[in-house]
Amino acid sequence: MKRIFSGIQPTGEIHLGNYVGAIRNWVELTKDYDCIFCVVDYHAITVEYPTDEFKKRVIETALILIACGLTPDKCKVFVQSNVREHTELTWIFNCVTPIGELERMTQFKDKSKQHRANINMGLMDYPVLQAADILIYKAGFVPVGEDQVQHVELCREVARKFNSRFGELFPEPKALLSIAPKILGVDGAAKMSKTLGNYIGLLEDEKSMWDKLRTAVTDVNRVRRTDKGNPELCNIFTIHKAFSENQTLLNVDRGCRTADIGCIDCKKLLFTNLKSELGPIRERAFSLMKDTDYVIDVVRKGASDCSAIAQSTMTEVRSALGLFT
Repeated sequence: MKRIFSGIQPTGEIHLGNYVGAIRNWVELTKDYDCIFCVVDYHAITVEYPTDEFKKRVIETALILIACGLTPDKCKVFVQSNVREHTELTWIFNCVTPIGELERMTQFKDKSKQHRANINMGLMDYPVLQAADILIYKAGFVPVGEDQVQHVELCREVARKFNSRFGELFPEPKALLSIAPKILGVDGAAKMSKTLGNYIGLLEDEKSMWDKLRTAVTDVNRVRRTDKGNPELCNIFTIHKAFSENQTLLNVDRGCRTADIGCIDCKKLLFTNLKSELGPIRERAFSLMKDTDYVIDVVRKGASDCSAIAQSTMTEVRSALGLFT
């Protein structure tokens, strides 16, 4: 089976955007690929973070991945900092990566604007570490959204530069673009984010979830209940596409355009479907919270398995570089 690598930061509560855009797709990919999924804690420390909560966030993130279906019988789940070869390979890749390539990264430019008081080397070097994350396992595929394609292209460039200088060792991984709809926050204006406070958490209780849905922005041109709407301009309809069956989508589309259903009716249908899919995940997650030792065992076993692969790769890398070992 061909290998996949992807990672998720432990930067806060996992929300619907994370689930639809990445995690649900990862679960499907385990059927056809050898999958490695990582809680990328080293990536998360490039910005200020609460050190007293960090370990808890790492475990909670791994717990949710397992609850969603990324179980050890299907894939490997581990914590990035537990496999130290990631950072060793990053340094080696730094030596073949032109700084101009990193300065052109869109994410670096965006992060620099968001964190003007802390524009550190880690922010710039983020995609090199990401390349090391992927290539240490010689992964051939990386499931990403559109915003991460540039980083996968840099990873391919890093592999080419290393191979050209030291011999063919690394594959040039391909991006597997998610076909999931892009979900905005409940404000209908920006990407769903805990920082912006416009998110619906995956483990959020039903009352809180409904309160956020009830007041969520819809088609701004539909002011009154009798106004006809355009579902393609409505973020709630976009979320419907991720959680509702085709017949429901057709009914909502027709009802919105003819004003046969109101926005609250549309949201109630969505809420029912959200509860149906997320309910079992919440139950598994709350069960795992009572047995975090199991979660820790899973990520430690994942790290042990991944360390064996990473160490083998680094043996080849050191030999190719002519290092004294």
